Amino acid sequence: MSLRLPQAPNSGLFKQGYQSFSNSDGAIIRNIEAVREISSMLVTSMGPSGRNKIIVNKLGKKFITNDAATICNELEIVHPVVKILIMASKQQEFEMGDFTNLVIILAGEFLNVAEKLLLLGLNVTEIIQGFSLANKYVMKILDELVVDKVESIMQKEHLLKVVKPVIAAKQYGYEDLISNLVVEAVQSVINPKNPASFNIDSIRVVKIMGSSLPQSQVVKGMVFPREPEGSVKHIKSKSKVVVFTCPIDISTTETKGTVLLHNAQEMLDFTKGEEQQLDQVVKEISASGVKVVVAGSNVGELALHYFNKYDILLLKVGSKFDLRRLCQVCGATPLPRLGAPMPDEMGEIDIIETKEIGGDRVTIFRQAESSVSRTATIVIRGATQNNLDDIERAIDDGVNSIKGLLKDDRLLPGAGAIEIELIKRITQYGETTPGLLQLAIKNFAKAFEVIPRVLIETSGFDSTEVLAKLHAAHSEEPGLNVGINIDDGELVDISTIGIYDLLSSKKSAIDLAVEATNTILSIDQIIMAKRAGGPVMPQQPRPGNWDQDD
Repeated sequence: MSLRLPQAPNSGLFKQGYQSFSNSDGAIIRNIEAVREISSMLVTSMGPSGRNKIIVNKLGKKFITNDAATICNELEIVHPVVKILIMASKQQEFEMGDFTNLVIILAGEFLNVAEKLLLLGLNVTEIIQGFSLANKYVMKILDELVVDKVESIMQKEHLLKVVKPVIAAKQYGYEDLISNLVVEAVQSVINPKNPASFNIDSIRVVKIMGSSLPQSQVVKGMVFPREPEGSVKHIKSKSKVVVFTCPIDISTTETKGTVLLHNAQEMLDFTKGEEQQLDQVVKEISASGVKVVVAGSNVGELALHYFNKYDILLLKVGSKFDLRRLCQVCGATPLPRLGAPMPDEMGEIDIIETKEIGGDRVTIFRQAESSVSRTATIVIRGATQNNLDDIERAIDDGVNSIKGLLKDDRLLPGAGAIEIELIKRITQYGETTPGLLQLAIKNFAKAFEVIPRVLIETSGFDSTEVLAKLHAAHSEEPGLNVGINIDDGELVDISTIGIYDLLSSKKSAIDLAVEATNTILSIDQIIMAKRAGGPVMPQQPRPGNWDQDD
């Protein structure tokens, strides 16, 4: 009887090409190492002194940024466990618009702590239970650590409490200037009677190269980085607006036809018929009281001639997103057919003007100063495209922070103060918990030290010395407000420098980080199918004679 060799495990279970990583192979430790890799990339990008990364994506486009959401979007990550963490970060971006970096860094630190506990001999279930208990306690204790709140969203100094720290984390040194632009834009579109109806899409950013950031301005309305097509460039009185999504040109049929022309007169009459048809359409539009036409598609030369003839301003907008916003500003309905609009399909605008900003001609649609605008545009200036893109990301985060503010107006101390306080409180809570869960809870507390440590190190100071001072200050009774001044590395009372974190954003970030950590820890096996796609084609031989020199 011949000897039968044992087959590989699961060889008959899956199709050829499957890969399986089980806990016995150290899958949990390898997952933690993968998360540590992405966390260590992003950890130095946190805070006002955070370092930038250069990301070159698959299309060759370069990004110079310290924004975690942009970095994660542009990196093509294939590891399934790291993707779980990035999904949690994207959820934070979607819900709160800020603290995306905090989710990844905290989760990375929680997993580092969990790895040490695993090596000590704790079970994964005990670690998850300990982390869940600690997280529940954090959610409860954060409500007690509130130090301030935003009294009125309509008061500039109150709104700056929330917006300024968020902008400072991205554009340190320009936070006063950018925060004032964001607050001015938000207050021009927010409804005082119903602030909760504020939509972040109402704030738009237009980037114009040249000059410098102090020349940036807020326009109460919409700014399009192009000028109108025809000869009419300005309208100073209230005018009716119609928006067409179809091409504005002589209509063409889908089928081809042949026209037999016998003489020159017939040819003249043929073209004249098309002209009369288009003239009639534009005349009807003008007769309905429309002074402004916005085209979402191409505009023919002949149509342009007739719009000039009837003194109608024509603006071409290529973006469907901008077209939708413009309809919101004017109150118009986008029409898929060419012709005179009904009264309820037309919108209204107070002023349209064409200006030159830098070397670019722009068209501004705005309401009069007395009326409430539905959209505000921040026109930002700068020397390089990368700089403009980074300022735009900072503005987006500032505007998004208002979204979190409308959910909960309470504020926590920033600059690392809340994290040090949480370490103290969670450790005390761990002391009162019996059993092995105590070890998981006390180590959970240690993970929060990563935030003040990174703030100190990226600012160029000795983290060991400053952290010791910070722990000592918080061990005394009124130490809740003591944080780090990144300018001189000394301790400072948060209320004097006004650095606050939004309670709702901080809660959401910690909750998502713990949830992602527990999900990753509970994975004990990864089974990956062979990636779809045919075999790689061999390189084709080069054309030409076989003995020719290359």
